[in-house]
Amino acid sequence: MKIGFDGKRAANNLTGLGNYSRSLIAHMAQLFPQNQYFVYTPKIKSKPQITAFLNHPGVFARRPDQPSLLWRTLGIKKQLTKDQIDLFHGLSHEIPTGLRIPALVTVHDLIFLRFPQYFGVIDRFIYKLKCSYACMHANKIIAISECTKRDIITFFHIDPEKIEVVYQSCDDSFKRSASDKKKSEVRRKFELPERYLLNVGTIEERKNLLTLVRALKHIDPAYKLVVVGRPTVYTSLVHKEIELQDLRSRIIFLKDVPFDELPAIYQMASVFVYPSVYEGFGIPVIEALYSGVPVVAASGSCLEEAGGPDSSYVSPFDHMGFAGAVNNLIHSPTDTLAKLSAKGSAYVQRFNNEPLSAKMMEIYRSVLSAYSTH
Repeated sequence: MKIGFDGKRAANNLTGLGNYSRSLIAHMAQLFPQNQYFVYTPKIKSKPQITAFLNHPGVFARRPDQPSLLWRTLGIKKQLTKDQIDLFHGLSHEIPTGLRIPALVTVHDLIFLRFPQYFGVIDRFIYKLKCSYACMHANKIIAISECTKRDIITFFHIDPEKIEVVYQSCDDSFKRSASDKKKSEVRRKFELPERYLLNVGTIEERKNLLTLVRALKHIDPAYKLVVVGRPTVYTSLVHKEIELQDLRSRIIFLKDVPFDELPAIYQMASVFVYPSVYEGFGIPVIEALYSGVPVVAASGSCLEEAGGPDSSYVSPFDHMGFAGAVNNLIHSPTDTLAKLSAKGSAYVQRFNNEPLSAKMMEIYRSVLSAYSTH
């Protein structure tokens, strides 16, 4: 089978959607080497993880024969025909128009419809146009959580039978314990304290760091907060709150952290706290669970799916609730924390790459089979 992918994210993004795309394609190529995997992208960023991905056996990069602004929507079709692609998978909310081969689309979230205030009018219009078209015309929709599946049904009135939930995994580096030497090097490099809470993610309004800052005032002062993420305009509000609460000495901001050092930062944390108002899935939560770190997350979206029954959940803007949940964990007996870590580790195995890749391949085959019988 020759499978084509919208590879714009895989070949250019170093976080969320890029990681999802690279991980999915690379593991499919590894587990099902009898197929060929074509990655269609208008450009390719020169970064080690992207280069390594595109050098993977069975993975072939394809750039435009005739570059244009609409290549991913229209021009790509000629190349799909030339390459004799059997099946196309749009990995982030869109597919080319007028495809004459079976297609799938992955929908990560519909936050632009659920929380329109976080997006500009033009962006919202374009996202809705592309995503609704893809959902209507794809042969199968892949939702990355039950929460996202419910949103697709609600906003686009899609038949539930057309939607399959296939969870995401995280990078394998989070599934291995960093060496003591690596942890010591990372601790020294970033001047990390002995005891700290961790938050990872873009510092934007939806991720709701402001609530965590307000909670910190009421959390055991022996613990600092380490924040790893790219700043945005919202960051200025966070800093104002830090000044207001006189918490400058208790919060450490890290940005541009090399990816290979992030697992050690997770593994040395006491608690991972994720107050995000809404997520499609919540990869940082499973990164924390793979790292053996207890999780306190916001309720109300998909984070309960990612964190499982033994993580703690708090209403997104309840800063005292977050403080209470964190204090409860950090003051728990060592054996209680060890049991929580073991339960979290057991739960998160459902997000391993092998079963997820096998499920995706099963869907590919069923879509192709159904298409060929029409």
